[in-house]
Amino acid sequence: MARQSPAARKPPKKRPAYHRILLKLSGESMQGPQGFGIDGQTVYAIAQELREVHKLGVQIAIMVGGGNIFRGARQKGFEIDRATGDYMGMLATVLNALALQDALEKSGVNTRVQSAIEMHQVCEPFIRRRATRHLEKGRVVIFAAGTGNPYFSTDTAAALRAMEIKADVILKATRVDGIYDADPEQVSGAKFFAEISYREVLHQNLKVMDATAISLCMDNGMPIKIFNMHKPGNIRRVVLGERVGSTVMPA
Repeated sequence: MARQSPAARKPPKKRPAYHRILLKLSGESMQGPQGFGIDGQTVYAIAQELREVHKLGVQIAIMVGGGNIFRGARQKGFEIDRATGDYMGMLATVLNALALQDALEKSGVNTRVQSAIEMHQVCEPFIRRRATRHLEKGRVVIFAAGTGNPYFSTDTAAALRAMEIKADVILKATRVDGIYDADPEQVSGAKFFAEISYREVLHQNLKVMDATAISLCMDNGMPIKIFNMHKPGNIRRVVLGERVGSTVMPA
């Protein structure tokens, strides 16, 4: 009886569950242990994880927040017009996008930043067809400046861009393992939801994404995966379809 070669005995490689993803990264995910600003080691670690997902052949788009630099109208002790604060927050997301772009390109991943607020010397303006073409060519596309309009969160911007580029799923990276009925960092007995419908998220007022983003996803049948960004390898596990985090989907 012929013996199998070592190569033949290897289990087949897992195929990604998604072809094109939109990853929502909060600004806080880039601040690291210092609690503010941009931490180089943290951004580089994110870039390394994204490189491993990129190697799987997955098309990656990213929407970045800016809360590590400026939180708009929610800035404590700073009375500022809501629209002005939101524009300042949008500009903060551009700083994060450029930092992530630099880390990705130093990791060998071709990247483009597209901003909803035009700044030609720094990055491209958002053009839907151009963004799609970049993805088709294997480039990671980082979306900055939200929707370009005040009164809209980067969660809503992520949902909007996901629809525009026809992503298969929105991946939202958080500090906890998924969706709970209360903050698990504050409430020890918080109930975990492995799967939940859009309507239940809205009905229970769960802080997954804001209501506008959830409603947009519900109207267009866009699934949302919520997972813990601080566990190394989680992005890859989610992309491979492993049971990680929580899923928001139709009832």
